[in-house]
Amino acid sequence: MKIKPWRATSIQMKSQRAVDAPDNAAARKVIEANIAHFTDLVLEACASAERPDLVLFPEFGMQGPPLEMPVAEWIERACDTIPGWQTAPLQALAREEGIFIAGNMFEKDPKWPGRYFNTSFLIDRAGEVVAIYKRINTAAFPSPHDFLDAYLAETPLADVFPVVETELGRLCLIPCGEINVPEVARIMMMQGAEVILHPTNSKKTAMQEATKRARAAENMAYLVSANVAGNIGFSRDPTVMGGRSEIIDYRGNTISIIEGPEESVSVSAVIDIEALRAERRADTTTHNPIIRNRFEAYAPFYAAARGYPANGFLKAPMNSVAETEGLLAETISHLEATRVLQPKRDVQDA
Repeated sequence: MKIKPWRATSIQMKSQRAVDAPDNAAARKVIEANIAHFTDLVLEACASAERPDLVLFPEFGMQGPPLEMPVAEWIERACDTIPGWQTAPLQALAREEGIFIAGNMFEKDPKWPGRYFNTSFLIDRAGEVVAIYKRINTAAFPSPHDFLDAYLAETPLADVFPVVETELGRLCLIPCGEINVPEVARIMMMQGAEVILHPTNSKKTAMQEATKRARAAENMAYLVSANVAGNIGFSRDPTVMGGRSEIIDYRGNTISIIEGPEESVSVSAVIDIEALRAERRADTTTHNPIIRNRFEAYAPFYAAARGYPANGFLKAPMNSVAETEGLLAETISHLEATRVLQPKRDVQDA
């Protein structure tokens, strides 16, 4: 059955930080206010001439980031299950408006007590949560990679980097700076992903701008990116701005964008899945980065690679990001051994 062209809209919104609230009760009110504000912007988009089939809101859009707050305190302060009380109003909104809603939040999962996750999710038109992706590549947050053996023992492989089949095509979610990790998008494409949903909360950098286009083009997938409006969540400096939400087609062309950091529902574009599918089948030699790719040639190199250690917090959850210092030192040692990094003494002597 062919998929008709449909419309995606990025909701570029401001959000408050729950970590700045004086207590947990006040933090809940912050989260409720963020959800209500997002709802108002979605209703504005749905009332426009470019009514969306899918909307995406930014990373940290519901809760803000934990900043320096320890893990156990952040779980109590802001985290919730998926589905849970925080997704419930979004699920109701999806049903009422007949749209898909995608976004990001900090999740607590009863399967893994004492841990939280930077999780992206997708809600369908019926209000059902149909995709949940616990982010693997994190800097300041816990990750399933921290207890990978236990996580893989309990998690079907298809749910580690999930791709969901929908009436809109095959969709996946990759949050914020994880778009800079090519393996994540590649693995999702290898499972059929056609649209990458990218909730982000970041300042403009050349790296981020380049990698968004690269991930779309090298995987021949649309990329829908929604960034925070105003200042980014990670920075208490109010001059560090977000903005630049955009939608990119499967050739790396920007088809809708807002340059500034103001709130907006104007980033909207038609997604043509059938055109993408036809293009993926076209044998244009190395201009098609999919059908002539030699995946088997890379496998032994990945099998031998050693980077940031898995299972660093297998026996007990991480309490704070400071506990990762030893793991980072081990990573550097691995990379020095393979000459990816020059030994520190050589760099100093140069």
